[in-house]
Amino acid sequence: MQNANSELIEAVRKKFSKFSELSGQYGAEKAWETMLEGFPELQKQRIGPLLAKPALVEGFRLSIPYFTAIGMEMDVVDISNRGVDAALEIQKFCPYLEVCRDYGFETPCHVICEMDIEASRRAFPEMKGEILCRQALGSPVCIFKYERPAK
Repeated sequence: MQNANSELIEAVRKKFSKFSELSGQYGAEKAWETMLEGFPELQKQRIGPLLAKPALVEGFRLSIPYFTAIGMEMDVVDISNRGVDAALEIQKFCPYLEVCRDYGFETPCHVICEMDIEASRRAFPEMKGEILCRQALGSPVCIFKYERPAK
């Protein structure tokens, strides 16, 4: 588990470093779009198979072992209702909180989580995602809500 966590932290360090560099060169908005180039396609590969499940909760639960392997603790809750297939992804530990400060960012949210949500939105336009609460802003957990029309 330590090795996977170390690999994750190293990848995140590279992401913060690249975003910081691009922001200095082109501004934050252009850096954001540059970092998103190719990311929706990567999201299709990463989470497309999970989203093929009949219910979002089923797919997201399949990702729990991956998050556990990288040192995160995750729960998934089915909140499907009224013709909407929906799930909450609850992250109890954010490994990015300290790393972001090393690169001059107050929170990791914009560079990591918001970018993931935007890449997912572009990859899967039928699915909406949003961040409901963030540890970086004082919440005890990070909660992500995903929804799509029920199949």
